[in-house]
Amino acid sequence: MHAFKNLDYLSPLRKQPVLSVHIVCLGNICRSPIANAVLLDAAKDLTTPKVKVDSSGTGAWHVGQDAAEYSKQVWQEAGYEYEHIAKQFKSDFFQKHDLILAMDLSNRSNLLKFAQSESDKNKIIMFTSFDPGKSQIDPDGKDGNLLSVPDPYGGSIEQFQSVLKIIEQAATGFVTWVRS
Repeated sequence: MHAFKNLDYLSPLRKQPVLSVHIVCLGNICRSPIANAVLLDAAKDLTTPKVKVDSSGTGAWHVGQDAAEYSKQVWQEAGYEYEHIAKQFKSDFFQKHDLILAMDLSNRSNLLKFAQSESDKNKIIMFTSFDPGKSQIDPDGKDGNLLSVPDPYGGSIEQFQSVLKIIEQAATGFVTWVRS
């Protein structure tokens, strides 16, 4: 996978007993909670490694709030069960999690600013890089924007449903990667 320049770091993660994944968007009420719900469900049958999933936002606007109404609606209508309280990303999350999955290039850029070491930077991956149809896209290349999950904040239910489909594709790819 072209987007995974840090294969020396990533490959051994699949052999750990537990793989801790942290998903990051802007406010932690739209995209990352949907991704949290979907990835928890997609990875529920994995045993080696057992996958733990958490999420946050780079901004503090919604800390302590529930997910956006449409976010909850789309994951519930799709059959996912998940309870969410928004929180803000903290730099110590790099020590608590094995992978930090960014929902868009702006979040990725913010996460790279939080990173205090090369080890921290190696943990930052675009969530959609796990989508087999996007796995060859370099986030630093001319098509890097194709890896971004659009932010549906303030949008229609259809925009949230579209985001759900993008996230489901990436979550399926993630599970395939873990099993490979």
